[in-house]
Amino acid sequence: MFRKSLILLNKVKNISVKEARSILNYFPDIDDILKADKDKLVKSGLKNSNADKFLYLKNSGWIDRELRIIDKDRIGLIDYLSPDYPPLLKEIAYPPFVIYIKGDKSCLSDLCFAIVGSRLASLYGIAMAEKFSFLLSSLGIVIVSGLAKGIDSAAHKSALQAGKTVAVLGSGINNIYPRQNKNLADRIANNGAVISEFSLDEPPLRENFPRRNRIISGLSKGVLVVEAAARSGALITARYALEQNRDVFALPGKADSPLSKGTHLLIKEGAKLVDSIEDIIGDLNVKLSPEKRNVNLSSQEKVIFDIINREGVFLEEIIAKSVLTPQEVSNAILTLQIKGFIEEKKPFYFTRKTYG
Repeated sequence: MFRKSLILLNKVKNISVKEARSILNYFPDIDDILKADKDKLVKSGLKNSNADKFLYLKNSGWIDRELRIIDKDRIGLIDYLSPDYPPLLKEIAYPPFVIYIKGDKSCLSDLCFAIVGSRLASLYGIAMAEKFSFLLSSLGIVIVSGLAKGIDSAAHKSALQAGKTVAVLGSGINNIYPRQNKNLADRIANNGAVISEFSLDEPPLRENFPRRNRIISGLSKGVLVVEAAARSGALITARYALEQNRDVFALPGKADSPLSKGTHLLIKEGAKLVDSIEDIIGDLNVKLSPEKRNVNLSSQEKVIFDIINREGVFLEEIIAKSVLTPQEVSNAILTLQIKGFIEEKKPFYFTRKTYG
């Protein structure tokens, strides 16, 4: 059930943390706010200007139009009091009153990890975003990013090859920004989720993006900053992550590159320097079951993965047990190594790679 009260409060948009807490505490049933006059709204903790905005919106018919479009376009909506609200996001100082969603709402409560960085990314940055996103996604971790050009887009696209990803918008869910990522957003909605706290047609206003960044970090157990200038939205996400008691990781870059200034600053300030996926998995302190990791393997890869144990198996034994051709076994082993599922401990001797 959608709570009109929370959708209207969300639309007011500039309600402070203090106001939000006061309102939720004042009304035992938040829908009672729909019956309140201005005096009671102010008494509940709303500023005068926000009380006026709330009453104007309530009486304008806006909420009914919004709900009609939600129904017509089959858009999901999770409000703060819903049992489907992501538990990790609920922990932050100012969680959104509502989340608009296209896609699978359950992935918001899965193990999520954010990868963010510069819109004007280098080839090195793109390659690293793709690598870490693919490997983490292959382990069953949901990759969260902001659908921006550059690092965000690379992280989303690579995650889609191996698992699920979540795109958090700084605009309304029916007003995808940037426009050139509309097709990417559609793909994400089919294998993950596209979400926004903003009303359906909200434009991509400058002030929306720091608000979006707090959700990216809020959904995630940790944040990896791949490339960032000294003044960057990715650094804002990292700052939110620190405030939210999330792990912050940073990828080192070239000493003379402007795109390394932000990540190097984070490392100096205590962010974990990352040069391999083990640096992330170890610090997240998560245990990922073989079943979870098997989700994104082809049938031949699953056969090989099931044969290879943690003690190790020689190639000849793998071929004998698999009933696949030597070429099929070689191809599957190569793919499993690239995905980070197995490693060659010594020539022609393979073991499972364990994380966490």
